[in-house]
Amino acid sequence: MEHTTTLTQHVNASPEKVWAVISDIPGSAGTLSGIDSVQMLSEGPYGEGTRWKETRTMMGKQETVELWVSETDPPRSTTVKALQGGADYTTRFTLDERDGGTDLTLKFGAEMVNPSLISKVGMALFGKIGMTMTRKALSKDLAEIAAKAESL
Repeated sequence: MEHTTTLTQHVNASPEKVWAVISDIPGSAGTLSGIDSVQMLSEGPYGEGTRWKETRTMMGKQETVELWVSETDPPRSTTVKALQGGADYTTRFTLDERDGGTDLTLKFGAEMVNPSLISKVGMALFGKIGMTMTRKALSKDLAEIAAKAESL
């Protein structure tokens, strides 16, 4: 069972400026209010294999997740993955030049890995609530990415 959501934000900045923001992992805690801290696990510029730990507070609970870049095609798209609590998370950013700016599309998916009957029932019951909260957080992230890119 997979849950996905797609959001698009128009940014009044070039794809290169938007890319500069989304690929600045060390600076993401300063850009995104939802991120408490970032700890880099790999060195070098943003690219396939870049790894980091990101700490966020959701529903009053702090959680740290390890993320990594699985695909990148600068400044057009990138895919970030995470495995946490029996779920495989995929976040794909796509940047399309439009009207002198950029349409930044974020597709987020969560898929249970070897789900038990209880976790399947839990996802059916709470998956919609979880995705509603996730959509709200991702929408805020996109607005903050746009604001940062527009100020560059």
